[in-house]
Amino acid sequence: MPENNQIAIQLVAQIGIIAAYFHRARLGLPLPAIRTDLNEAAHFLWLMTGQEPSKEATQTLDVAYVLHAEHGFNASTFTARVVASTLSDMYSSVSAAIGALKGPLHGGANEGVIHMLEEIGSPAKVDPWIDEALAQKKKIMGIGHRVYKVLDPRAPHLKAMAIKLSEQLGEAKWIQMSERIATIMKERKGLNANVDFYSATVYYSLGIPTDLFTPIFAISRTSGWTAHILEQLADNRLFRPLSEYVGPEVGKKVVPIDQR
Repeated sequence: MPENNQIAIQLVAQIGIIAAYFHRARLGLPLPAIRTDLNEAAHFLWLMTGQEPSKEATQTLDVAYVLHAEHGFNASTFTARVVASTLSDMYSSVSAAIGALKGPLHGGANEGVIHMLEEIGSPAKVDPWIDEALAQKKKIMGIGHRVYKVLDPRAPHLKAMAIKLSEQLGEAKWIQMSERIATIMKERKGLNANVDFYSATVYYSLGIPTDLFTPIFAISRTSGWTAHILEQLADNRLFRPLSEYVGPEVGKKVVPIDQR
């Protein structure tokens, strides 16, 4: 098997283990044994908790993995392809993609949603909180999308799972708050909730720590990144965008420093 293909498979297999073991290690907990009888989603939950994952939790995370695995030329994928186009190695390309995903406007969006819901606190406080946020022109995390001007097609699937998990746990306030925010933003701004908006509630309901939301995004997206890198290298051409000068017109007179 070609080297890059093998590296891609290894990265997809290893990144979930790295994230789960990091979480266990920082808590001073023992590291569960690697298993070969579980799929990627179940294996991550096993490694993170040390407990046999339920069928419902496994199915939920598996769907989330699939929905996040690939999504065109988003910021992190584009970054991966740019680095790969220089004929750098697979590890550098994926590391660069992770760096782009780390940004709060990309992979950190669903973590921002949970922080927003925690700050609001209860369904009764949603309307005044949104009123104040819009008046201050704050960004409402998880709302709107640079590409989708209609409903993000991934969002309904995660919304349905968020509702189901909330019912099972008997903790409905998170999805109730989310639904109210989504309704207000659609009515006032014509903006729809995106995949991050509901994935936040899904991960939170699964008991996943908030600061692991973005690493989980990276776990699922590694398959998409590596596929893009392999595609780039199969017919490579260096990315070299051109910039367009939009400054002052040529010929502008500049006053010498000693005359200012």
